[in-house]
Formats: sequence, structure tokens, C-alpha cells
Amino acid sequence: MLPYGVAVAAVVVTALLGGLLAARRPSRTEPGRALAEAQVERAAVGRVRTPLGIAALVGGTVFAGVSAGLSGDAAANTALGVVMLYMLAVALLGPVVARVCAGLAGTVLGRSGASGHLAAANSRTNARRLASAITPIVLATAFVSTLLFLHTSTDRAAEHQRRAAVTADHVVADPAGLPGDAAERAAREPGVTAAVTVLRTSVLVPSDVQFAPASAQAVSADPSPVQDLGVRTGALADLRPGTVAVDQRLADSAGVRTGERLTLRMPDGGEAKPLVVATYARGLGVAEVTLPQSDLTGRVTSPYPTELLVRGGTAEGLAALGAVTGPDGAAAAHAPERELSAWANRTMAAVLGGFAAVAAANTLVMTVLHRRRELGTLRLIGTTRRQVLRMIRLEALLVAVGGLVLGSAIALATLVPMTNGLTGEAPHVPPLLYGSLAAGVVALGLVSTALPARAALRHR
Repeated sequence: MLPYGVAVAAVVVTALLGGLLAARRPSRTEPGRALAEAQVERAAVGRVRTPLGIAALVGGTVFAGVSAGLSGDAAANTALGVVMLYMLAVALLGPVVARVCAGLAGTVLGRSGASGHLAAANSRTNARRLASAITPIVLATAFVSTLLFLHTSTDRAAEHQRRAAVTADHVVADPAGLPGDAAERAAREPGVTAAVTVLRTSVLVPSDVQFAPASAQAVSADPSPVQDLGVRTGALADLRPGTVAVDQRLADSAGVRTGERLTLRMPDGGEAKPLVVATYARGLGVAEVTLPQSDLTGRVTSPYPTELLVRGGTAEGLAALGAVTGPDGAAAAHAPERELSAWANRTMAAVLGGFAAVAAANTLVMTVLHRRRELGTLRLIGTTRRQVLRMIRLEALLVAVGGLVLGSAIALATLVPMTNGLTGEAPHVPPLLYGSLAAGVVALGLVSTALPARAALRHR
């Protein structure tokens, strides 16, 4: 109940403050000057708004530099501050941003005939109006791009790590659980040089303010012969009861090193403090925590392992234990999980993007409807209906492209340190997905301006 109350209070306070701040200056302006400003907007940006916008811009740049030098959750958390500060800077410095966009596009629009000349002149003269249309598109693009491409980046990195980590010749899997002696039975097969069972689970590890979930695998023996986890420090051969190996980024986030103890909350809620004997680099694709199966005795609902990694031997000899695949088959087995995660991520992006799109469309519609008198004047001085509609389309393209470029730049400034901290790789932006997002933004701008413009020009 408390979160709902806080949300309602935040909305009410924000609305009241916004209304008071918006009404403060008009209430103090002389009537004659107010009438003049109602026809031609002020060129200057507010004395409070400009310093705050510059401060947000500088703060976002500083945060971007700091997050680039961090790793793990620290980089991700700092990168979130980057996107928030940059979006705040765009909102505060909107008129300045709009004038820059209009100036850059003015030379191109000016060569597009009478409609382009009108669009360029309108954009330069009415920067505040242009800013009110660009800002929501920037916010929508930045939010949705960050959410979508963070998932595609981590998903690709996890897939690469998963395929590189499994060095076993055969993977025996059974979702219901393999026999408890599966490793011993596999080891007796001709040609088998190593057999290790794997039990998938999760544990809680220390975070900044509380415990955070982490994926874990419990192995029956040293996994080195069947897994290449990319060991950075220590050795997996030292893994025995009371010890643990962890992903390097998780170790950095938890503030532990090899030879120190890491506090864990086990699946049954109990606490353990195993000794860290190794750190590795491919935890995102395999598991962030690796520990002996004996340490999970009595601590998990099902004690039976679900995977058996085998080096050597034949698939026919192992078929009696479960479904036998190769390393690629083991990586493909995680495809349903990835699809489910991708669907959930796309759904969340669609919800957030939908709210932002509604706000952007509403702003664009109101902006065009507010210009009825201007559009009527253009018709009276000889501008044709087609020229006016083309001018509106060119302005909408300017708004859409400007918002898309700025939003993409903010998303990129956020994703680079975030994905580098979480995966060690650059962001992965699928061209088709980004093209769909860009097409949606452009379509939103064109539709949200063309329909009200046609309605405003319906009467002679």
C-alpha cells in the first residue's frame, strides 16, 4: 500500500508545482506584454532553467566518465544516473536544443521549396514549441532503446560465453533429474576421461544495500575438464566442500578476492561463508557462482542434477542416462529461457514506450491544434493547402529525426558503460530492431501532426 501512496503523492505534488511554476511568470506580466508574448514567443530561456540544464548536462557527462571506469553492478547503477541526467538536461534546455536542430536542418529544408522554407522559418522562430514536441520523443526513444538494447547486449554476451564455456564432448540432460550416480556410471563407459554432473540453482550474494540473487551451479567434481569458465585468479581444482568460485564481476561487486570468504544465502535461506578459491570471466553465460554439490545437501528442493558433462566416450553409451547432445545442443537448450526473457523485456518496453508515445502524440496534436490561426493566415496570404500540409510533414520529420538522434545518443551514452560493466562487451544493436523503433517514431510524428492539420484546414 505504501508504494501506491507514494506514487499518488508524487504525482499530485509534481502537478501542483508544475502548475505554480508555469503560472508564476504570466501572473506577473503586464497585460500588453502578455498579449505580445501570446503571439510571438520569448527568445530567451529562463534564468533558472538554463543553469539547471547545464548542471544536468555536466552531471551526465561526469557520470558517464565515472561509470566507464567501473564494472559489474556499480557500472550499471551509475549508468542509470547517466540516462536520467541527460534526459533532464534535454527537458530543461529544450529551446536551445530545438534551435540547434532547426539550424542544422534549416539549410536542407530551405532547398525544399516554399514548404521547406516555411518549415525552417517556423522551426527557428518557435523553438519553444518545437522543444515541447521533441522532448517527449527523446524520452521515449531513450527509455525504450536502453531497455531493449540492454537485453539484446546481455543476451548475445551470455550466448557467446555459454558456447565458449562448454568444452565437453557430450551433454546428457534430463529436466526431471539424472540418477544420483550418473557421473560414476558415465565414467565407467569406454573412452570417457571426465564426467561431471551439474545442478542448477540460485543463491543470494551481498549487494550495495542488501542481498541480490545470482545464478549458481553445483558440480560433483572439478569442472575444468568439461568447462572453460575463463579463470582469472585461483584454480577450480581447489574446489571442495566449504569453498566457492565466483564470477569476476560479482566478486568485484561484493568486494571479495581469492582467499577471502563470501557470505551467501543458500536456497533454503540459510547462511554460508565459503572460501573463494577462484574467480572466472564467463559467469553470465554459465553461472555466477560455482560450488560443490555436497554443500547443497539438504538445502535444495530436488537434489538431483539436471546435466551431465562428459569428455570422451560415445553418445550411444550414454543414452541410457538421458538425452545426449553436443555443446551446441546444450546452448540451444537455453533458447526457451532466452525467448521468455526476451518476451518479458519487449512487453515492458512496449508498456513504457506506449505511455511515452501517448504523451508525445498528445503534445504533437495539441501543438498543431494551437496553430489553427497561423495555418489559416498562411492560407489567406496565398499558400496552398498542399503546401501547408507539406510544411507540417517536414516539421514533423524534423521533430521525429531530432528526437530520435538525441534519444539514441542518450541511450548509447548509457549502454556503453552499462554493457561494458555487465558483459565486458560493446552494446549489441540489431539493425532490424532499431529500424523498427525508428520507423515507429517517424510514423508517430507524421500521424500525430497530419491528422490535426487536416482537421484545422477542413474549413475555408
